[in-house]
Amino acid sequence: MNLKKEFIDYFVKNGHVEIPSAPLIPENDPSVLFNTAGMQPLIPYLMGKAHPLGKRLCDYQKCVRLTDLDSIGDKTHHTFFEMLGNWSLGDYFKKESINYSFEFLTKVLNISIERLAVTVFEGNGDIPRDEVSASIWESLGIKKERIAYLGVEDNFWIAGETGPCGGDTEIFYFRSNEEIPEVFDPKDNRWVEIWNNVFMEFNKDENGKITELPQKNVDTGMGLERVVAVLEDKTDNYETSIWKEIIAKIEEISGKPYKGNEVSMRIIADHIRTAVFISADNAGIKPSNTDQGYILRRLIRRAIRHAKKLGIDTNTDWMEGIALEVIKKYEDYYEEIKNNQKVVLEVLKNEGIKFNRTLEKGLKEFDKLLKNIKGNTIDKDLAFKLYDTYGFPIELTEEMAKEKGLKVDTLGFKEKFKAHQELSRTSSQGKFKGGLASQGIIETKYHTATHLLNAALKVVVGPNVHQKGSNITSERMRFDFSCDHKLTEEEKRQTEELVNKWIIDDIPVTMETMPKEEAVSSGAEAMFIEKYADIVNVYSIGDVSKEICGGPHVKRTGELGKFKIIKEEASSAGVRRIKAILE
Repeated sequence: MNLKKEFIDYFVKNGHVEIPSAPLIPENDPSVLFNTAGMQPLIPYLMGKAHPLGKRLCDYQKCVRLTDLDSIGDKTHHTFFEMLGNWSLGDYFKKESINYSFEFLTKVLNISIERLAVTVFEGNGDIPRDEVSASIWESLGIKKERIAYLGVEDNFWIAGETGPCGGDTEIFYFRSNEEIPEVFDPKDNRWVEIWNNVFMEFNKDENGKITELPQKNVDTGMGLERVVAVLEDKTDNYETSIWKEIIAKIEEISGKPYKGNEVSMRIIADHIRTAVFISADNAGIKPSNTDQGYILRRLIRRAIRHAKKLGIDTNTDWMEGIALEVIKKYEDYYEEIKNNQKVVLEVLKNEGIKFNRTLEKGLKEFDKLLKNIKGNTIDKDLAFKLYDTYGFPIELTEEMAKEKGLKVDTLGFKEKFKAHQELSRTSSQGKFKGGLASQGIIETKYHTATHLLNAALKVVVGPNVHQKGSNITSERMRFDFSCDHKLTEEEKRQTEELVNKWIIDDIPVTMETMPKEEAVSSGAEAMFIEKYADIVNVYSIGDVSKEICGGPHVKRTGELGKFKIIKEEASSAGVRRIKAILE
């Protein structure tokens, strides 16, 4: 069974329109490094903006989540995964949504109702207990004993710290050959969550006040990997058809069986699949020490460390064979995987070479450092330095220490490592705290300003300048563009002056909805044309700019204020970056 096809076919038959998966790297959303759910690219529409394709949508969305990175290696967790989703933007609500989910699971996928249980929101001071969802589930045949009421932490969703919010109902499947308990206990890990239906019926303002929304939305998400495991009756996701060829390739390269080597093989399979998708994204992410590039580097290096554990010669192009299996599996669904194959293989090869060099340096450093050790123990600081600077996992340090007749303060290392993790997590939360709903007035102004900057660069630098990426916060805008040279002071001055002239001219910003082909043939530009659906919104700023875009935008350029370039620098090969502010 092709689950993606079955899902899309079912919802299209029920009046939904399929939309393409958004890129992994979010456009103009500083709140997260990657798209983490199918709803994320739809935030403007969930907040009330009209979608060009209507009120009922469905898709399969590629996602990356890093919250479970330490869990990778078990049977059920993945960093990259695919999310199946269907949405109602102010159309149907709880009854229809729950009915669709139930019918799809029990009639299309033929899952036994006996293996299903659900949770619903228990309510709090501001929002009542969701008896509506519970009674709908009961009417469909779910027993009362299989319905659990949970609180805000488990069954409540909000887009950031303020904005649309509401309770949700989560569907669980009993994934075990043991006898199914009569009473559903959500803490019993034999029950695995497979689908989540979020009912956005309230709005939370900056003062924490909850009011009912005029437009009530439904957002659902079903994890493809988990449901495939359910359908194929596997308790280990990595034994399903999704992973079959990838795991077989790792077995072939290592000369070892999956059984007995599961943890390392799962980590290698997961991390290389994720690395393929990140490096294939048209945003052009390369391994680095910041943001998405840091995650990409970390994933590749962790895969290399586990390859060494399996005895794989990491000085070869061993990752290429695994990456090609991933590409073969997904290229028919995501065209950037096929188009950017060469880039992907290059990224893996180069990072492999760099990391092997770093490890070699670390081995030499290890021998030098041993001369200064007092006693027979490598202390926590040295063990952590070997990990942090040279990528030595603690197991490698222990192994090498043992060869020299030394011990390692592993407990101290783990405490230091935990503190490092907490610091990283706190920094990350601080950096990306903006929330998914960062669509305020200032962000809207900056978004429109990127269109003016793009148009100005085409005039000043040349018509071959194209946008390669952007990032907007309430403090500044960042704009990446194709260019083979550092901008001169004169080019920067002319660009700034031209943008400000268009702002002073107070040009109207208009929007038309049209077929994508018509938009392109009319001269509208788009950064990643493949991410847009067949019907698109085209924003025009007089005769200055015409772009396919999801918004948001101001009504007239005069609202923007004064535009000022604060920095121009290299982003990557052939790509320059401008940071600018509106005063």
